This record gives sequence, structure tokens and C-alpha cells, in this order.
Amino acid sequence: MSGTVQDRRDVVLDIQGMTCASCVARVEKRLQLVPGVEAAVNLATESAKVQAPTGIGDEALVEAVKSAGYDATVRRAAAPVAHHVHEGGAHEDHEGHEDHSGHVHDVEDVAGETPLRTRLIVAAVLSVPILLVSMIMPLQFPGWQWAMLALSLPVVLWAGWPFHRATLRNARHGAATMDTLITLGTMAALLWSAWVTVTGGMHVYFEVAAVVTTFLLLGRFIEQRSKRRAGAALRSLIDLGAREVVLAASDGRDGETIPVERLHPGDRFIVRPGGTIATDGVVEAGEAAIDASMLTGESVPVAAGPGAAVTGGTIATDGRLVVRATAVGAETRLARIAALVEDAQAGKSRIQRLADRISGVFVPVVIGLAVLTLVGWLLAGQGLEAGFVAAVAVLIIACPCALGLATPVAILVGTGRGAQRGILITGPEAIESAGRIDTVVLDKTGTVTSGRMTVHDVVLGRGADRDEVLRIAAALESGSEHPIARAIVAAADDGAELPAVTGFRNHAGHGVTGTVDGRDAFAGGLKLAAARGARVPDDLAAVARDAVSTVVIVGWAAAAGMSPTARAAILVGDTVRDDSREAITGLRDLGLDVVLLTGDGEGVARAVADEVGIQTVIAGVSPEGKVDEIRRLQESGRRVAMVGDGVNDAAALATADLGIAMGGGTDAAMHASDITLVRDSLTAAGDAVRLSRRVLAIIRGNLFWAFGYNVAAIPLAALGLLTPMVAGAAMAFSSVFVVLNSLRLRSFR
Repeated sequence: MSGTVQDRRDVVLDIQGMTCASCVARVEKRLQLVPGVEAAVNLATESAKVQAPTGIGDEALVEAVKSAGYDATVRRAAAPVAHHVHEGGAHEDHEGHEDHSGHVHDVEDVAGETPLRTRLIVAAVLSVPILLVSMIMPLQFPGWQWAMLALSLPVVLWAGWPFHRATLRNARHGAATMDTLITLGTMAALLWSAWVTVTGGMHVYFEVAAVVTTFLLLGRFIEQRSKRRAGAALRSLIDLGAREVVLAASDGRDGETIPVERLHPGDRFIVRPGGTIATDGVVEAGEAAIDASMLTGESVPVAAGPGAAVTGGTIATDGRLVVRATAVGAETRLARIAALVEDAQAGKSRIQRLADRISGVFVPVVIGLAVLTLVGWLLAGQGLEAGFVAAVAVLIIACPCALGLATPVAILVGTGRGAQRGILITGPEAIESAGRIDTVVLDKTGTVTSGRMTVHDVVLGRGADRDEVLRIAAALESGSEHPIARAIVAAADDGAELPAVTGFRNHAGHGVTGTVDGRDAFAGGLKLAAARGARVPDDLAAVARDAVSTVVIVGWAAAAGMSPTARAAILVGDTVRDDSREAITGLRDLGLDVVLLTGDGEGVARAVADEVGIQTVIAGVSPEGKVDEIRRLQESGRRVAMVGDGVNDAAALATADLGIAMGGGTDAAMHASDITLVRDSLTAAGDAVRLSRRVLAIIRGNLFWAFGYNVAAIPLAALGLLTPMVAGAAMAFSSVFVVLNSLRLRSFR
């Protein structure tokens, strides 16, 4: 394969003309004949995700698709698919076109193509008298066959033209698809009946040709409208973004209103009460409660004030904000989420690849079976007419529409619903992995706990005053950016100004020292106290030795020139998330073993584990050691999911069978993961597993129906137990069933 990792590029093609899984297989095969190209074609999104060497131009990829008998356009990076979808699934670039496959749509396009609704209505109106007269003998009048021929011609040739056009187009390229079976079946019934009418015979099948065409158009109409609903979740994400933004004047008042596309990083803009935040940024002035429910699934608004980071697409419910833009366009969090969801929907599962390969050879096999059916009936002495009817039924019943839609529509709906609930799934492989895991390994800091250090307690020595201890400790720690230092400063924040510190020094890993109010003071561990020559009372030393949280010893000298004395022990620790116990109970209810894996000491780890109800704890592990522990579990036969949030979790996330990154974590963790929880809540991890299992169950049900339907129905049709009309109705219903079954995922909670 040509092209290295460094000189390959990703291209998304929008493809017009695909109707079934055999179309997908054909397009994929032609694209992969281009040297160095890898492609995954998706019927539900009518697109192809292509990896190509940089030396292969877009024109070569489009030509490859055209050589397979379909049209293709290269999607612009700034135009996600959700912006293009019209009623019925057409792309706005084509203004609701009727494509070459019969993927006809509800919107009239600029070329004047007839929409699917019109073709369906005409076919239905003309088919009703055809069916009644053909089936009810008292309604038959002299020359009725000629009248039925006149009514059938527009139904089959005009209303059914999208199917026939696709058949002819594919035939020029030596391909046979679902449309081929439809054309062969309906045209055979029409031509047979026309011949019998001309020659004066009696047994005509105009109702078969007309009613089957109508049923197929109805099935396609429902399918297209349902696929439109299937992509609604992604479109709703895209539509969260604001269209216009009010810039902030230098005095903070409302300035010029501009399209959001003209906004640049660093620009300051206004968000009014109830308004949508135009892009990612940092609040410079004002306070508001931010509703991020459409983005994260979290229903409770979060307060935001100066210095808070806000996300484009969220809503300031009750306040006015001045925000400085930090990211715009494709770099925003919302755009990255939409791109991630779209990539997931364009991907393929192992199950779908198998279905596509089967469908690639299915149509030619069915045509062969239809011929064998006709020959079999003739050899059995049943006559040409009976054999003809059975062969037509075989052609019509076998169309593999449902097979092509079984997996991608479920993934389309499932990943979209996940995004609405704050669960970003990178692709079908992640869904399959999530459905198979039996063990969940949780990082502690930032996952089970909030990752924010707070002061839990202040143990005072003899004669010490709590406020004075916190005031002096905070004065020392105010010169440090360490999380423990920030926690102490926050605990002492009573509005009063902290005393000045001179001679400040940061002792890395041990604490800080300085002169406060003319006294030599320190805040740190026992080693720092010993290094300063401080006297540490036995009760404070015992607290420092036995505590499961971090202990900061605070002390100072009684007067200048005297040795310091430890005055208090401040206990600082991470706070367990409010929902951690509930989340872990939920994971166990799913039949999963839960393991706590952390770099913290055994005492701290065990205290957190006991609080949230985790039995198995692996503590004191380095980032490399986390990878080793994941591998050890895998080698013992476990299928492992890792949940983490930090840079030190990235390698473990990538090693696990399933990596789940907390939404409040680092970009490194999110890039290494298979699932990202936008909602910064551990309960979302259980929701992700539950959603994945639900998607897999829907896919299995769809495939069982699609395969089982064909396997059971083809022999019945060949034996003459299914009429062509019943076969047409059943084939159309199979596709509709698969799509509607997948749409049940929209109700996932």
C-alpha cells in the first residue's frame, strides 16, 4: 500500500445512487482499487469515509465512484452532513434531487425532478382500479385488459422510473443491485401481461406490476422519512450554534452584530439573558447560569462568572455576559463533538462488513435462483405461467434493502442519541467493545473523585487559633500554584486581605517557607518541619503519620530569631463525587466487576474505595504500571474498560479493550479513548455501556429479521406460496421494520 502514516489524508464523499448493501459493496470495492485507498461506505448516511495517499487527488476518488455507477461529491470540511440534509434525506447542494438509485425525495429540485411523494400518489391512485378490476370479476368489462394496460404503463414506467434508471445505470457498469431485482420483477409482469393482452389471452398480471411498484415506492418513502429522523440527533447538535453574535464595545456595551463566521479568537462578544453562547470562550464580565443540557445531557444549569470557561451552543439562562472567544469554527467543542459523532456514524462494525460482503454476491445469486425456479416449474410440468409468477415472486422478495440498513441505521440513531445524552462514541468498534466488557477499571483522581482539593479539617495544637493558622498558611501558599496551596487559600478566604510574605521560597515536593508578620513560618510536610528545626508536638506528628489524606503542617516562630513550632495540621484531600457511589452501584448492576486503580497510597485509595463501595483496589501505581495492570487483567481473560481523565491515564485508556474519558479531563485522555463522557459525571460511564448494549441488541434483531426474512421467504416464493404482490409488500415492510426498530433508540434514557 502506498503512502505512510504521515502522508495520508481523510476525505468524505457524499454519494448519490446507493439503495442497498450490494451498492455499498460495489462502491467500496471500486474505491479500494485506487492504489493506497481504504474506504468505508455507509448506506444510512449515503457517504464514504476514505483514507487516501496525499498523491491521490479528489478527482480520482470521484471517478472511482462514478466507475461503479454512482455520483459523488467531495464534502467540504466546513459543511457537516447535518447541514445538508433535507426532508427525505436529500442534500441541499442538490436541492432535494431525485438520484439515480430511486432515492427520490420530497423536495422539488432546480432541475424539476419529480418528488417521491408525487410518484407515490400517482401510483397509488392508478393502482387501486387496477387491483379492483383485476381481482373482482363482476367489475371486469369487455376490453378491460386494455384499460388495465393503459393504467399500468404510467405506474411501472413513470412512477417506477427511479428503480429502472438505476438498473440501467448499473447494468452499463456490469453491476446488479436491488433495483435490478425490482426492474426484472415488475417489467416481467408488465411485459407478460401486455403480450397476453395483445394476443387475446386471459391471464394477465397488471396488478402485480402496478401494486408491487406502489408498495416499493411506499416503503422507500417511509424509509427516507425515517432515515431523516434517524439523523436528527446530529442535526440538533449542529443547530445549537448561534447564527449571529453581538460584539462587545470597549466599554462593555453592545456593539456591532455580525455573522458568527466572522468571529475570531480574542474577540469579545455579548451574551444576553436567554441567549445562546456563540462560541467557546472565557467570561470576562457578568454572571449567569449556563444551561448545557442539549450538549451534556445534564439538566441542572451551572453558574459561570469571570474567569469561567463556557462552551458555544450552551445557553445563558438568566444573566448578561461579556465573553472573550478562545476558539471558533471547526475548533470549537461543539464542532469537534459533531465531527466525532459523524465519524462514528460513517464507520463500520465487523457485523456490517460481513453483511456487505454477503450482499455483494446476493443479487446475482437471487437472479440465478429465479431462473432455476422458472426452469423447475417447467420441468415439473406446471406450465410457463405458474413458473413465471413464482420466479417474479423470488426476484421481488429477495431484495436485500433491509440487510444494508440493519447496522448503519442503528449506529446512526444510537450514536446520535448518545451525543444528546453527553456520551460521544468514536465508532462502531467502540459499541461492540462496550457490549463485551466484563471489568471496569476506574482511575481515582478526577474520575471517582472530583479532582479538586479541599480542606477537610484543621487539627489545632495547644493554644492555636484556627483563623490565625489558616491566615498564615494561606499567606504562604498564595505564592504557589499547587492544587493543595489553592485549597488552603480558598479555605482562608473570608474577605480579609492576607498578610504580606517576604523571603518566600518553594521547596518542591515538601512545602513553602517565608516570613509573615516578621515571623519565620512554614507550611509543608514533616520533612520540611524537621529541615526548619521546628518542634512538632506528638499529637500533630501522629496526625501526619496516620491520616489517609494529605497533611500540611503549619508552624511559625514566636518571635524573630526563635526556632519555629508546629501550630496545626491542615488535612487536605480530594472530594468524592456526589454520584460516584450511585455510578458504581449501577456498573455492578450491569454485571461488571469494578476495580480502583490509582497512583495514590494504599490508605488514601482504600478510604475512597470504602466510601463508594469498591472492593478491589490497586494503589501506588505509576502511569506505566497502570498499563501493566490493564494487560495483567486482559491476560487473565478479562475484557477491560478503563475510565480516566488525565494525561497519566492516556496510555492505559489506549491499552484497555474500551477507553472511556471523563469530559472534564485532558485532551490527551479524550484522544486516547473510545468513548468520551461530555457530562462530567461517572454515572455516564454506566449509561455508555447500557446504550452500547442496547444498540447491539437492536443490530442483532435487525440482522436476524433481514437474514431470516430472506432465508425463509425465498423458498416460499419459489414454491409458489407467495404471490408477487405479497412479496412486494413484505420486502418493502422489511426495510421499514429495520429503520423503525432502530428508531426505538431515540427513547434511550
